[in-house]
Amino acid sequence: MTSALARPSKGDFRRQEKENGEPDRIRTCDPLIKSQLLYQLSYGPNGGLSRWGGRGRQAEKTGALAEKPGRDYMRGMNQIPPAGLPFMKMHGLGNDFVVIDLRAGGSAPPASVIARIADRNFGVGFDQLATISGDDRADLRLRFWNADGSTSAACGNATRCIARFVMDETGADRLSLRTDHAILLAEDAGGGVTRINMGQPVLDWRAIPLARPVDADHLPIAGDPVATGMGNPHMTFFVADADAVDLDRFGPEHEHHPLYPERTNVEIVEVLSHDEIRLRIWERGTGATLASGSCSCAAAVAAARRGLTGRTLRVHVPGGELQIDWREDGVWMAGPTAHVFSGVLTPAWLSA
Repeated sequence: MTSALARPSKGDFRRQEKENGEPDRIRTCDPLIKSQLLYQLSYGPNGGLSRWGGRGRQAEKTGALAEKPGRDYMRGMNQIPPAGLPFMKMHGLGNDFVVIDLRAGGSAPPASVIARIADRNFGVGFDQLATISGDDRADLRLRFWNADGSTSAACGNATRCIARFVMDETGADRLSLRTDHAILLAEDAGGGVTRINMGQPVLDWRAIPLARPVDADHLPIAGDPVATGMGNPHMTFFVADADAVDLDRFGPEHEHHPLYPERTNVEIVEVLSHDEIRLRIWERGTGATLASGSCSCAAAVAAARRGLTGRTLRVHVPGGELQIDWREDGVWMAGPTAHVFSGVLTPAWLSA
């Protein structure tokens, strides 16, 4: 298994190439990935038809990626029909993702296949699926899907995971990533930590969106929650004891509340101090998760708006801890990430 937090140095790569005679650009010990790379080098990244139709083409690099040429071994792997659909499995504090690299072309699977991939018994399993493609306005273009196949405009932890992977791939220490919500800035914070600016929170009821004009700081719902948008909608409750809430019942009841026409993420927050909160999470279209970047940002913003905390917080989630800092230029989030493994969905499974 590979990890974005423990990568060999460039010198290690050069020594490995001299010792084992591998062609330049192949820098992996995974035999499955290596065989696919050799195929790509033999037949070219543009030679195959993607699983979902259409010929791939190498996207032009922009910004930080144009300045620092990177390792292209994952790029275009979805252009290898005999191998099925390559993917990477990543997580941020246990909030786990399937990531499909489309920078050489191709398209995302249909929603029905995405929901099958999300199945933890009959597929791979994930909280969200993300695709990476090239972009003419930013270094990368990201798109996100929930486990039920529905789309999401934002996914903070997946954005951090992908940013870390591409920064390690290219040597860049800053990237711009365009989502359906906004163009986000990511940077290497050192020590294996990746920091991203999630942008300013959305506080207007129309843009969150809510179904009718209400006070977003005090929703007319039992428990007096706060509404916030972080590229996706959020409903945040403050309680004395987060463990006392039956999340499996409470979460879906409020995810589908009629005040939220696009459904909502639900956060249960226990304030520990002026700069520390504890968070339990119910994600829209997925369910209970160990962590969520956008939920952590929304909870921190809601706590500050209520005057319960300051604007710089440690957020404890079941999977670990994130640092949230609501600044003048947006809500910054920092934490660790991991690239757990790479794999391939077989053609037989995809067509079943």
